[in-house]
Amino acid sequence: MSHSTVPRRPVLRRSATTGRAPGATSRDTTTHAPASATEPVASGPLTAAPAPAPAVASPAVGHGTAPSPAAKQGADAKPSAAGSATATARTPRRHTRRNFLLGSGAALGIGLVGTGAWALNRYVIDHVEITDVEAYEAQNSSVTRTAAPTAANATLTQDGYTSSSTTVRISTVTTGSGRETVTYYTADITVSDATVVRSAFAHNEYGTNITARPSQIASSHDAFLAVNGDYYGFRDTGILIRNGVVYRDSPTRQGLVLYTDGRMEVYDETTTSAQALLDAGAWNTLSFGPALVQDGSVREGIDAVEVDTNFGNHSIQGRQPRTAVGALGQGHYVFVVVDGREEGYSRGVTMTELAQIMVDLGCQVAYNLDGGGSSTMYFNGQVINRPSNGGERGTSDILYIAQGA
Repeated sequence: MSHSTVPRRPVLRRSATTGRAPGATSRDTTTHAPASATEPVASGPLTAAPAPAPAVASPAVGHGTAPSPAAKQGADAKPSAAGSATATARTPRRHTRRNFLLGSGAALGIGLVGTGAWALNRYVIDHVEITDVEAYEAQNSSVTRTAAPTAANATLTQDGYTSSSTTVRISTVTTGSGRETVTYYTADITVSDATVVRSAFAHNEYGTNITARPSQIASSHDAFLAVNGDYYGFRDTGILIRNGVVYRDSPTRQGLVLYTDGRMEVYDETTTSAQALLDAGAWNTLSFGPALVQDGSVREGIDAVEVDTNFGNHSIQGRQPRTAVGALGQGHYVFVVVDGREEGYSRGVTMTELAQIMVDLGCQVAYNLDGGGSSTMYFNGQVINRPSNGGERGTSDILYIAQGA
């Protein structure tokens, strides 16, 4: 094992969506690199025209029952200067190759039966419920965020970051040789305040099928470290709490929760609720999976686990690029991105192999996130791994730590 220092043909343009902030401009559609073989493809009989977007159930927000996010924002939100700037000066939208494949599959089935419009509407066309997430969270979060220290208290280098409250160490690890070579990147993180580990959504918007490059999301939030998240926008189920705000409460699968006191736990969503988690101090939840490590041991049978991670409820098995997060203890975390699909550089890993990496790093708990072409680690202004698509793939969200944390 060696360690070293880290020195698409357009898809669809978004139709007008209610709840857009005043002055918002449309984004141009651009192309993406080819998708991996394991990315979801819509199949089955489809029709020609997309149907109007279905109404989305209103998630609970903060403590107690609240209006839907879009309605709440329209009635009450008072965007900050930063939030307003986000709404009025938007960067071009990049639809993902994953969505393009879904759209292509939809086109193949046109005219067969009446499911195509639903598929396009559900998996391709983006639907925005909140147009200024930062302003929305500032108004609704039940947690007071720690003010960022001055830049003088923080030092950022090519392989790490140090401030009075946060330490990050970046490493590159290579194992094996030839066709069995595996390369992965780790970010060892120690924080005195767990709320510096934050989540951000593509284009500062909440909804379905909204994507952007991880580096784009990271730079727009002044992040020095980021990894891709759980691709929440590809699903409409799960418990979704981000930065102390409830966005979705539809318990479905095994999730991960990061509490404000620094604890990280795997939990069964079907045995609790978003409000109960929030009351217990939840800061961020992730809903993807499966759990890789619990009580310091690799969970058995995880290579055979079926998780509804893509179209058709098929898990991506075998040796693949992977992203995982884990905790060595309270306030001590690790982000891991494993590259793959490139013989001689990195073949990728199975779920069990990923879990073993996390155990070897000292994790007591670890959790699998969106992977494949989505697996990305961003540090100090650049993507430091080699995404398998030959470049970044758009995703819904990131986990990050900002400059000054």
